[in-house]
Amino acid sequence: MNHNIALSTALAAALTLGVISDVEAADKRAKKEKCYGVSLAGQNDCSNIAGTHSCAGQSKIDNDPGEWRLVTKGLCKTQGGLTRKEAREKLKQKA
Repeated sequence: MNHNIALSTALAAALTLGVISDVEAADKRAKKEKCYGVSLAGQNDCSNIAGTHSCAGQSKIDNDPGEWRLVTKGLCKTQGGLTRKEAREKLKQKA
C-alpha cells in the first residue's frame, strides 16, 4: 500500500510542476505586446503586416512599420513603436 501512496504522490508532484510551468509561460506571454516599427533589419519576430514573409528575421530595413517585435508590455510607445492599428494606418498613408 505504501508503494501506491509513494507513486501517487510522485505523480501528483509531476503534474503540479507541469501546471505551474504552463501558468508561468502564459504569464510571461501576457506581459508582452507586439510593437511595430521598432525592429532592426533581420530582427523582426515573425510575419509582417503586408504578408510578404511569414518568418522571423526576414525584415529588410530598420524600423519598418510593418514589422514587429515582442516587447515588455508598456514599453512600445517609449521606444517609438506603433500598435497594429497605427502601423496599418501608417502603411496606408505611404501607399
